[in-house]
Amino acid sequence: MTDGDKEKTGMNELIFASSNPGKVKEIALAIAPGISIIGLKEIGCTESIPETADTIEGNARLKARYVWTKYQRDCFADDSGLEVNALDGAPGVHSARYAGIPSNAEKNMEKMLEDMQKQVDRRARFRTVICLIVAGTEICFEGVVPGHIAREKRGDGGFGYDPLFVPEGCSRTFGEMTLIEKNLISHRSLALAQMNHFLKAP
Repeated sequence: MTDGDKEKTGMNELIFASSNPGKVKEIALAIAPGISIIGLKEIGCTESIPETADTIEGNARLKARYVWTKYQRDCFADDSGLEVNALDGAPGVHSARYAGIPSNAEKNMEKMLEDMQKQVDRRARFRTVICLIVAGTEICFEGVVPGHIAREKRGDGGFGYDPLFVPEGCSRTFGEMTLIEKNLISHRSLALAQMNHFLKAP
């Protein structure tokens, strides 16, 4: 894809298939220079996009394809999951609704702490898949961060399971880090770095 092609396809602007302001802000800080990010609310998309796939990658593809099909604008979507060794990889693709529907981050963390209460093996990993669609062409990028589940919630930053997840080599949870600190090592940032490289490639 040449720079000329990127200009023709509106690569100075991308729709991010999310209505979560925290995620939109996090992505906007880490996206390649010269590209502005617009969330679903800004394009008038208020409906809930189905996330019915049985894999993280599948859900990312579903959300991106929904936006591309309906709005015909370059876009990307992500889906993330917390995969815990002692829980056989759960909650995984069901991370957002681990404690039931509707999704509730506090209840999800409470259930995680309860399920992990007697577990010695607390290893886990966060995984993100980003699906980018430009001019109808689709490509996926993946980021993975290993770590472990803390024994209590620590910090009030980030979102989701961030106050419970301690990245490998760190003493603090994602919830105790600033957004800038988290963006340096997070699973989402790793996947985004790959997408940025692709977007900047000649």
